[in-house]
Order: sequence, then C-alpha cells, then structure tokens
Amino acid sequence: MRISVDISLYPLTQDYVEPILAFIDQLETNPKLIVKRNSLSTQVFGEYRDVMDMMDSQIEQLFNQIPESVFVLKMIGTDRADVIDK
Repeated sequence: MRISVDISLYPLTQDYVEPILAFIDQLETNPKLIVKRNSLSTQVFGEYRDVMDMMDSQIEQLFNQIPESVFVLKMIGTDRADVIDK
C-alpha cells in the first residue's frame, strides 16, 4: 500500500533551520521514497513500510539529538504525489 505523509518539524532551539534541513536530507537518501519540499512542510510518498521505517529511524535520531522538537504528521492511505504537482 502506498501512502502520503505531510511532515512539519519544529525544533524548539535557536538554531532550528539546520536540523530541519538535515532531517529532510536524510529522507531524500532513500531511493524508494519521493520527497517534496515546500516552505511550510515536506511531503513523503512511498510504500507504507518504506516510509514508516525511514521516518521512525530519523525521528528517533532527531529526538536523541534535540528532544525539544515537535513533529506534526498528516497521513493518508493513498499516494497523492501526482496530485501535489497540479
């Protein structure tokens, strides 16, 4: 099953930009995922297990580095990658 996830990350630190960019960069290293950036959030598209495994490891890593971080996730059980481009 393919899914779509809309992610917003809010590191509650003075230097918040770099952790956000590093998180997105790590998601983009997975060739099984489609990652689309915009100024408000990031969208990730792919097979459920591929998306969730990658997000799980990256969220855990970020929480270990910056526990004062907030993630807002919106998920839908279909691949909306082609709809986002329109």
